[in-house]
Amino acid sequence: MNKPPHLLLPLVLLVLLSLLSLSTAEIKTLSITNDARAMILFEKFGFTPTGHVKISVHSVSVASSVNAPNPVSSRLGFFLLSEESLLQVILEIQENPNFCVLDSHYILSLFTFRDLSPPPLSSFNQSYPVTAPNEYSLFFANCAPETRVSMSVMTQVYNLDRDGSKDYLSAGLTQLPSLFFLYFLAYAAFLGLWIYVCYNNKRSVHRIHLLMGGLLLMKALNLICAAEDKHYVKVTGTPHGWDVLFYIFQFIRVVLLFTVIVLIGTGWSFLKPFLQEKEKKVLMVVIPLQVLANIASVVIGETGPFIKDWVTWNQVFLLVDIICCCAIIFPIVWSIRSLRENSKTDGKAARNLAKLQLFRQFYIVVIGYLYFTRIVVFALKTIAAYKYQWVSNAAEETASLLFYVVIFYMFRPVEKNEYFVLDEEEEEAAELALRDEEFEL
Repeated sequence: MNKPPHLLLPLVLLVLLSLLSLSTAEIKTLSITNDARAMILFEKFGFTPTGHVKISVHSVSVASSVNAPNPVSSRLGFFLLSEESLLQVILEIQENPNFCVLDSHYILSLFTFRDLSPPPLSSFNQSYPVTAPNEYSLFFANCAPETRVSMSVMTQVYNLDRDGSKDYLSAGLTQLPSLFFLYFLAYAAFLGLWIYVCYNNKRSVHRIHLLMGGLLLMKALNLICAAEDKHYVKVTGTPHGWDVLFYIFQFIRVVLLFTVIVLIGTGWSFLKPFLQEKEKKVLMVVIPLQVLANIASVVIGETGPFIKDWVTWNQVFLLVDIICCCAIIFPIVWSIRSLRENSKTDGKAARNLAKLQLFRQFYIVVIGYLYFTRIVVFALKTIAAYKYQWVSNAAEETASLLFYVVIFYMFRPVEKNEYFVLDEEEEEAAELALRDEEFEL
């Protein structure tokens, strides 16, 4: 039985990983040094009928550890591959172990190194129209065994608008600047309402409410920076520094979000002015992990799958995110169990029942939010047509906004809320409810 060829696994792996996260297509300049990978994925982009891809290559050098009788230049080159054609290419490679993907009829071949200018320049610069609208992945293929390539590459992938201007955002992402700006307005209004509520209930404001206000501010700033980032990428191909601000506010926002969830889950500043040792340990684990996750997010977003460690950074990001999502659930469970135990001894059944119901609702909301943003949104990204990739972003932002609204309403500063319900007439009924109803997670 023939062994799978050396470029089959990289081809499948790269395309599958491109579903997880790809940086927004823009003008990119990168250097590849002494690289022997059979496949390198550069971009994934949704083209309209006016799409173009421009590739500029220079400072090219090819080193082979074997003396090939024929030039290898025709075995090295760039091509576009649609997801519909991926299966056909895989079948071709499986049927013929020596098959080179550059010979496939299912790819859109751009150029090979045979088209380079002669040394010492060894360069190439060409723009190609993409007349068949679809979502394509831009690949570099190295079908020459034991051959290493060094080169500097600049890629530009864009569609033309009706007025002839270039749109550097993929066909399914060109709506993102407007989308993010609308959600920025929503969060700005939300923040104004929160300040109004806190001002009118000064006596009931706790430190956690100030952190929640800071979270809303960071979310609003994160969204306006995302809108500006995508706008400048759409128009010019580069973010003009807005990506730096985006990552800064993204980092602060994510750390604040997980911190607020943990602190609310422990009942800090609502039920008690201190944190227990195990609760402090959760924060000491979650915050450093979020630092690592955000570093991975920056690497993934600002580089791309062409770097050798891109797969590793994706794995780090997913693993850390899963650990953090699990860790923030523990304080909520601990609070629920603690309230159950206290209800048997402190004689305040009505208050304890109200607290239990509130924390049970909080637990369900957090689980629902994490499930939707981690699983449902990912499913939308994978099944939605390339023209509607923005739908997953809209779904994620809508779910986040609803989550914020529900949580902030549940734990808003009011003179009398669920934490402080004391109705003597219902005390006996509450005692029966606590005795008969065992809360199960």
